[in-house]
Amino acid sequence: MKRTIMTALAALICGFAGAWLFSVSGLQDRATERWLLANPEVLPKMAERLQQNEGRKRVASVSADVAKPFPGAVLGNPQGSVTLVEFTDYGCTFCRQSVADVQALIADNPNLRVVVREWPIFEGSDGAARMALAAANQGKYAAFHDLMFAQGPPSPASVERAATGAGLDMAAARAFAASPAVELELRTNYELARKLGFEGTPSWVIGDQAFSGAVGRDKLAEAIAAAADGGA
Repeated sequence: MKRTIMTALAALICGFAGAWLFSVSGLQDRATERWLLANPEVLPKMAERLQQNEGRKRVASVSADVAKPFPGAVLGNPQGSVTLVEFTDYGCTFCRQSVADVQALIADNPNLRVVVREWPIFEGSDGAARMALAAANQGKYAAFHDLMFAQGPPSPASVERAATGAGLDMAAARAFAASPAVELELRTNYELARKLGFEGTPSWVIGDQAFSGAVGRDKLAEAIAAAADGGA
C-alpha cells in the first residue's frame, strides 16, 4: 500500500521524474519510503535536480552547434566571452516581454553575446523569422529584431514596416529570405530545439543550463553570472 501511495505521490508531483526515481534509483527500500512519506517536501527538489541533470546532458550533446550563430544573428557583444542563446518567435507574447530583459542584461554585461535562434512555431511567424535572417545577412539584425517585436503580432505588413525601418535592401532581403541558407537555418533550429527538449518560446541555453519561459531578468542574470564564473 505504501509503495502505491509513494508511486502516486511521485507521479503527481514530478511525473516522469518521480517514476524514474522509484524505478531506477533504488528508492523502493522500505525505510527510504517511510522517510519520504514523512518528508514529502523533498520530492520537488529531487525532481528539479533530475531535470537539471537531464538538461545538462542535452546541452552537452549540442553545445558546439547551439552556440554557433547564423552569421549576423547576434545581439550584444559578438566577441563576448559569455554566450546566452535564445530561441524566439516574433509571434510569442512572452518573447516580446523578454526583449527588455535581454536589453538590460546586455547593458549590464559588456561581455555578453546573445545568439538568437529564430524558431517560428506560431502561425504567421515564418515570414518574420525569414526576414530577420535576411536582416542578419545585411548586418542589420538588431534593428530589425527590435522593430519587429515593437510591431506586435507578425503579418506581411508589419514585417515590411520593420524591414523598411531597419533600412534593408528589400529586393535583396526578399530573395535571401527564400534562400537555401535560410531554409537550412530554420530546420537546424527546429532540430536543436527538439534535442534540447524545448516545447515553446522563449527558451534559453547558457553554460550547461537549458530552460524555457519568460523567466525574468533575475534568473537570466544568475545564469549569466554562473556561466561567467565557470568560464562558459
